[in-house]
Amino acid sequence: GTRRWMEITTLLRNLPSEDHPHARPAVMTGDPPGRIAEPTRGALQGASAYLKIADGCSAPCAFCAIPAIKGPARSRPLETIVAEAQQLVERGAKEIILIAQDTTAYGRDRGERDALPTLMEAVLTAAPDLQWLRLMYAYPQHVTPRLIEVMARHTRICHYLDIPLQHGHPEVLRRMNRPHDVDEVRRLVADLREAMPDIALRTSFIVGYPGETEEEFSALLDFVAEIAFDRVGVFTYSREEGTEAAGLPSQVPAEVKEERYVRLMELQQGISLARNRRVVGRVLEVLVEGQGQGLSVGRSYRDAPGIDGLVIVEGELPVGEMVPVRITGAMEYDLVGEKEGASGYQS
Repeated sequence: GTRRWMEITTLLRNLPSEDHPHARPAVMTGDPPGRIAEPTRGALQGASAYLKIADGCSAPCAFCAIPAIKGPARSRPLETIVAEAQQLVERGAKEIILIAQDTTAYGRDRGERDALPTLMEAVLTAAPDLQWLRLMYAYPQHVTPRLIEVMARHTRICHYLDIPLQHGHPEVLRRMNRPHDVDEVRRLVADLREAMPDIALRTSFIVGYPGETEEEFSALLDFVAEIAFDRVGVFTYSREEGTEAAGLPSQVPAEVKEERYVRLMELQQGISLARNRRVVGRVLEVLVEGQGQGLSVGRSYRDAPGIDGLVIVEGELPVGEMVPVRITGAMEYDLVGEKEGASGYQS
């Protein structure tokens, strides 16, 4: 897989050539369990940093080529991740975003079933100046009661979770080789909201998957309306050569995929506006990311960088700082507010 990119030069040196026609090519059969080729450094962008905790993926999703390209999931050592988190905070990171193809599978390749909460607590302990620890790309079946408890207990862990579900109809999920118990997802969402009433939930869906009927798509619309996710990403299905889904019959026409994309996005816009209006009147800590012309923009714990909304604040506030903001207005994706005098995580 791509995790062995640093060994390309070794392969090239060992390829047969005119000078060395009998050179033996190096055959790479994979890393030892638990090892990922270094460097895999955290990427600092402003006051936020992405920190990869694993590489590859062992999920059998029919539409995805990542397991074939990158190989099975391999968790990075806890000590390495914690050391990098410390370095990122020393370099100015206020927020660390844990990423992997499936963050909730962390440690499972080593036989550890609930290692992610342990890792998150270790990062918090080692980096006391870190203000936000955010978790992305959680697989619904791997969100454990202990993970929920740890997220609820630690105020520096963002009450935010990205859980890509891909669809809301069990038959489509079955064709995707995804977990297809939709009632289990309902129970998970209920557990998360009971433990953290202020949690912001993000998910993503694929429309126009091969064989998706109008009835199945309508069920997805009903599911989205029922759950009322705070944030939703929508993608039209795109064939990836070499995947199981690429060879499935009943490929959905492009115009139908686009029409379903628009319908789902329009539904979610109304839901997002309603969810944002629930925040009006609260005081949220906002990480300021830019300012000018009398305004500042930033994010609250409810928003991951680049994919979610912004908080627009009156006045030019210091970039890279956390500022308490009272929310005074809501739009479909963004919030409007004014700087609050008192500090605090949130009201």
